[in-house]
Amino acid sequence: MAHLLGAEGLSITFGTRTVLDDITLGIDAGDRIGIVGRNGDGKSTLMRLLARQSEADSGRVTWRGGVSVGFLDQSDVLDGEASIRQAVVGDMADHEWASDPKMRDIASGLLGGLDWEQPVGALSGGQRRRVALAKLLMSDHDVLMLDEPTNHLDVEGVAWLAHHLKTRWKADEGAFLVVTHDRWFLDEVCTLTWEVHDATVESFDGGYAAYTLARAERDRAAAVEEQKRQQLVKKELAWLRRGAPARTSKPKFRIDAANALINDVPEPRDTVSLKKMATARLGKDVLDLEHVGLTVDAEGGRNVLFDDVTFRLGPGERVGVVGVNGAGKSTLLKLLDDRVRPDEGRVKRGKTVRTAILSQEVEELRDRAHMRVHEVMTEEKQVFEVGGKELSGGQLLETLGFSRSRQWTPVGDLSGGERRRLQLLKLLTGEPNVLMLDEPTNDLDTDTLAAMEDLLDGWPGTLVVVSHDRYLLERVTDHQVALLGDGALRALPGGVEQYLRIRAGQEPVPGAANRTYRGQSTAQAAAAPGTTTVPAASSAGVSATAAGSSAPAGAQASSSGASEAQKRQAKKQMARIEKQMEKLGERQQQLHDQMAAASEAVDLDRLRALQAELDDVDAQLAELEETWLEAGELVE
Repeated sequence: MAHLLGAEGLSITFGTRTVLDDITLGIDAGDRIGIVGRNGDGKSTLMRLLARQSEADSGRVTWRGGVSVGFLDQSDVLDGEASIRQAVVGDMADHEWASDPKMRDIASGLLGGLDWEQPVGALSGGQRRRVALAKLLMSDHDVLMLDEPTNHLDVEGVAWLAHHLKTRWKADEGAFLVVTHDRWFLDEVCTLTWEVHDATVESFDGGYAAYTLARAERDRAAAVEEQKRQQLVKKELAWLRRGAPARTSKPKFRIDAANALINDVPEPRDTVSLKKMATARLGKDVLDLEHVGLTVDAEGGRNVLFDDVTFRLGPGERVGVVGVNGAGKSTLLKLLDDRVRPDEGRVKRGKTVRTAILSQEVEELRDRAHMRVHEVMTEEKQVFEVGGKELSGGQLLETLGFSRSRQWTPVGDLSGGERRRLQLLKLLTGEPNVLMLDEPTNDLDTDTLAAMEDLLDGWPGTLVVVSHDRYLLERVTDHQVALLGDGALRALPGGVEQYLRIRAGQEPVPGAANRTYRGQSTAQAAAAPGTTTVPAASSAGVSATAAGSSAPAGAQASSSGASEAQKRQAKKQMARIEKQMEKLGERQQQLHDQMAAASEAVDLDRLRALQAELDDVDAQLAELEETWLEAGELVE
């Protein structure tokens, strides 16, 4: 493989912190490199140095003669006065660029639906990002360096970009580096992963999945090595502590050896541990949108976001929302949170429902930019219940990677990832039982994303996630729905893949009658085989897909009456219900023990309260068991 560019002995320090220390690496033709690491560890800095956009304190970057490097920065560098046409193709005539298949594909993939004569300054942040990316890809570079290219792209845009990068060059030609938090994208396009951490860069073969496995093995080996070191430390210290007479005659080299062992401890990495917060109990009724209609002002007239849409959410339900830009995904969450009122129809809200939205814009912290992190955390209460324990605000912040010194940093000085982390923690301490996440992966690194997904895996409430991150949607939600911009809401039994097939014209759009998303049990769905509504989940969280024409290609009902998609969904829901039943069983046993203790103390008030809670747990268990059996009939 031909060498394209490289770095030798790169070091750079910001203030008192060394971000990169004596880094040497190279990029060859055919390299497809993903860069991962925690926020602030130097991913973007490394890329800027390699692109010669910044200067290192020491070391050098060398490019092979004639190599062309294209760089997409996170910051906006477009001329706001220029039109989209001028920004993307310059003075090139339409017939010149339109005759090039690659340029036509880029224009349709990234700029479809935009008026090319519109000034760049009038575009939204996401649209400007697409224009900057299109401008870069239109040029013929040998090396592309892309810093968070998937930000502001929807699921369809991310899939298009992945396909473009995979087919842009032959296998042994060109190269690219990409910094992104989108794990699916990394797996799809990268053959090499660089992890930036602790001022070093480690290289791993393969995409994100291969890197994760290799890192787990590395951490296991490091743990074994640390255990051996600890044993040696104990031996040396025990030898040094033997009697006062012996200490006076100990050889100096033994003392030096013990000190070396004690001091040879690497700095602990700033791990993020998102703990499970207390959650308010959720009743049977959660949130229902009934025959909702909503029209908003838009350029060129009024835009119908929702037209006679019914959307029902049950307790414990986990729904992912995908859709085209401007179709109303964020507005859907605001309707559910009662921040936006519909023009027609109504929103029904359960009596025990407590909602919380993780917004894209980090609105909750904007008014608190002058406050310090610790002050924001403790402005409403000082003590928090986490995992059955009580933690102070400072202790809770430490579990999320905010060191003691960092807790007194003004919110306005935090990085994007730190603000996002604080925003999520602030929401969870309000003990919501319906959590709505609007593009939660923005500004978060892969380690924090993994920690957040682990938290959401055990989330006992109802979850609605709007995201273009396929990895996240498939990990934390049980089913997905789509907004295609025509005012209807459609279920996606085939998940994100079905959505992409619909958008690519490879699968027909489900009928317009399929605009209702109902929370009903599997038995109810089976009893109505001719319905055009889309069953979602019962109050216990079991979902099934509608029969008939709304099923995806290849997933028509089998002779048993259930499609393969329905069976897969039922299996997933059965597994989740089993976990819920296990937790309820443990709580049931705890209540029995507490009631026995209350009986001995003759505490009648306590007994009555415990009995009421036990009755509720028994009812929930009975309901879950019934729904589990209903789902089991589909699987058989």
